[in-house]
Amino acid sequence: MKSKVQLISQIKKEHKKTHMHIPMIFIVVSTLVLSVLSLADLEWEDKISINRGFSLFCYGLVFFTVLYHTLNNLLLRTSSGQRFIKTYKLSVGDVYDISNKIVSAIQALFCCLTGLTCCTYSCFRNILRTSHYISEAYAWFGAAYFLYDIWSMYKVHSMKILQATVNGDAKKSGVKFLNYLKTHAVIVGHHIFIGAFGFLVITYLRGGLGDCFFGFVYLMEASTPFVSLRGILSKIGLKSSNLYVVNGLVMLAVFFICRVAMFPGVIYLYSQSVDLDYFSAIQSLPRGCKISILILLLPQIYWFFLMVKGASQVLKRKVTKKKTSKNVH
Repeated sequence: MKSKVQLISQIKKEHKKTHMHIPMIFIVVSTLVLSVLSLADLEWEDKISINRGFSLFCYGLVFFTVLYHTLNNLLLRTSSGQRFIKTYKLSVGDVYDISNKIVSAIQALFCCLTGLTCCTYSCFRNILRTSHYISEAYAWFGAAYFLYDIWSMYKVHSMKILQATVNGDAKKSGVKFLNYLKTHAVIVGHHIFIGAFGFLVITYLRGGLGDCFFGFVYLMEASTPFVSLRGILSKIGLKSSNLYVVNGLVMLAVFFICRVAMFPGVIYLYSQSVDLDYFSAIQSLPRGCKISILILLLPQIYWFFLMVKGASQVLKRKVTKKKTSKNVH
C-alpha cells in the first residue's frame, strides 16, 4: 500500500506530464492532415487497400490519444484552464472525464461528416451499389477510437480511485489495466464488439452494397455530442440549469430521429429502390441483414425509453421548483 505522500506525488506527476500542449496540438493537426493527404490520390469510388487502411488506423490511434492528452494539458496547465477548474471545483479525475467526453463528441462529429458525405454522394445515384471511399477510410481511422477509449476510460477510473484513496474514501491506491478490463468487461466488450463489428461490416462484409445505408449508420452518432455535453454540464454542477434542460430535449429529439426513426426510414428508401411495398422489402432482406438491424435497433429503443424517463423526471423537478418559488414569493 502506498503512503499518502506517495499518492499525492503520483497525482502531481500526472500534472507534470501535461506541460506539453503546444507540440501536442501540432501532432493532432499533423495526423489529421496526413490522414487527409493519404487519400488525395483516390477517385470517389475507389476502395481502401489494407496498407492504406492500416496507416489510417495508426493515424487515428495517435490522433485520439494525443487529442485527449492535449485537452488535459489545456485544462491543467494553462491559466484559463486553471480558472475553469477552480470555478467549478474540479478534480484531476473530473478533468480526465471531461477530456474523454470532448474527444467522444469530436469522434461523433467526424462520423456525422462521413455519414453526410456517404448519403449525399450515394443516395442520389445507385442507392444499392454506389460507394464513396470515405466510408471505408473512416472505418479504419475510427476503429482506433474504440481502442483509445478503452484506455482513456481506464485513465479516468484509475485517477478517480487514486484521488479517493488520498481523500480516505477508498483503500486501493490504483488499478492495473488488466484488472480494469476484467472488472469493466461489459463496457470493454461493447467497445470491442461495436468497433470490430462496424469495421468488418463496412470494409469486408457488406456484400457489395453501396454506402447510402452505411451513411445513415454513421449518422447515428449525431446524438453523441449532446450526450457528452450533458455529462460535462452535470460534472460542473449545472444539472439544474436551463442549458442542461434544453440540451437534454435536443439530445432526445436527435437520438429519436437518428437512432430510432432512421431504421424505418432507411427501409422505406430500400423498398423504393427495389420497387417493393414496405413489408415485402423487409421480407426480401437477407437474414443476416435483419439480424444486424435488430442488434442495432433494439438497444436504441431501450436507451430512448430510459432517456424519455430521465427527461420527464428533470422537467417535473423543474416545474416543481418553479411552483415552490412562486409560493414562497
